[in-house]
Amino acid sequence: MPLALLALAIGAFGIGTTEFVIMGLLPQVGSDLGVSIPTAGYLVTGYALGVMIGAPIMTALGTRISRKNMLMLLMGLFVLGNAVSALAPTFAVMLIGRVVASLAHGAFFGIGSVVAAELVAPQKKAAAISLMFTGLTVANVVGVPLGTFVGHTAGWRATFLVVAALGVVGLVGVAKLVPDVPRPEGVRLRHEIAAFKNVQVVLAMTMTVLGFGGVFAAITYIAPILTDVGGFAESSVPWLMAVFGTGMMVGNLVGGHFADRNLMPMLYTALAGLAVVLGLFTFLASDKTVSVAAVFLIGALGFATVPPLQKHVLDHAHGAPTLASAANIGAFNLGNALAAWLGGMVISAGFGYTAPNAVGALLAASALLPAVLSHRLQRKDDHANATRPSAEPDLHSTSRTAVDPVRL
Repeated sequence: MPLALLALAIGAFGIGTTEFVIMGLLPQVGSDLGVSIPTAGYLVTGYALGVMIGAPIMTALGTRISRKNMLMLLMGLFVLGNAVSALAPTFAVMLIGRVVASLAHGAFFGIGSVVAAELVAPQKKAAAISLMFTGLTVANVVGVPLGTFVGHTAGWRATFLVVAALGVVGLVGVAKLVPDVPRPEGVRLRHEIAAFKNVQVVLAMTMTVLGFGGVFAAITYIAPILTDVGGFAESSVPWLMAVFGTGMMVGNLVGGHFADRNLMPMLYTALAGLAVVLGLFTFLASDKTVSVAAVFLIGALGFATVPPLQKHVLDHAHGAPTLASAANIGAFNLGNALAAWLGGMVISAGFGYTAPNAVGALLAASALLPAVLSHRLQRKDDHANATRPSAEPDLHSTSRTAVDPVRL
């Protein structure tokens, strides 16, 4: 695998840290800024919506510059947003900082996925994408627990200053290691937009919204679930977030491995398993052993869907994958925002801190419907292509090409 994938993974590490570290700090942030935990949850929702909106906008704005330069600009925006969050005097300013940082997220992973896939052979695309996303998963094993620990000991503001510094490291890594490959000739924004006419692209994004929404319904409120219901000490949250991150890392690598071989069966298994685990976690969160296992499996099963879904979009966004790839990252975060909002609603309605797990189970289960439809359409297309008679050779065309090879 090319060394440039390391640079993309470094950037993903910083982005993954800021996205997920807030989960373990919601009580502290809410208390310090004078808001309730459900209100503090808007820091998750706002970030997710920023990714969803920013992904296509930032990608469209970057259509006229090289992908490397755009990746560098996005990391600069990420650093700025986290610095604002760290220094925020009020909840509103904190939310603005989160949104600013989020604008870089979707476009970075979207453009990065395209770059990663182009750097390797076709049969290794999903594996290359999963290696880039390994930075995101490692962030949840190392960056998020460390950031949570720093937040509990030195204050949550120190955490976001550290995250801003990680963004600087990611910026330098992209500048030094990613090749400055020009954009493909002849691909314009209208070609990128045309990719959304493909029903398979739309179905993949629907699976993304619903499937990964199931993960965030639980993980957004994981700190109060583990402490208030599970009986864990507040000091245990960092290592429990490391368990979640370890699950993400394992699921990401497994998903990348099998997506290049059996993409749809991989999605079926991950989505169904996620729905079952979240359903059980709803009723068994008071058992510490079950809670630890559930946290690991939510990460593993949730992230096992990421490489297959991203590859599915790239495969069907014929010739113009950048915007569709970025929009699918936005779809992940639309699911995050929807799940965080629904989770906050059921908590505020008095159903308790475990109620978001039930919401997540329903979201993950509903993702199986577009998965089945997508699989049937793919099998129908494959059958049509296999039975279509091959065209007769055009001798006139062959003769013309032989005397005019420059036109090939």
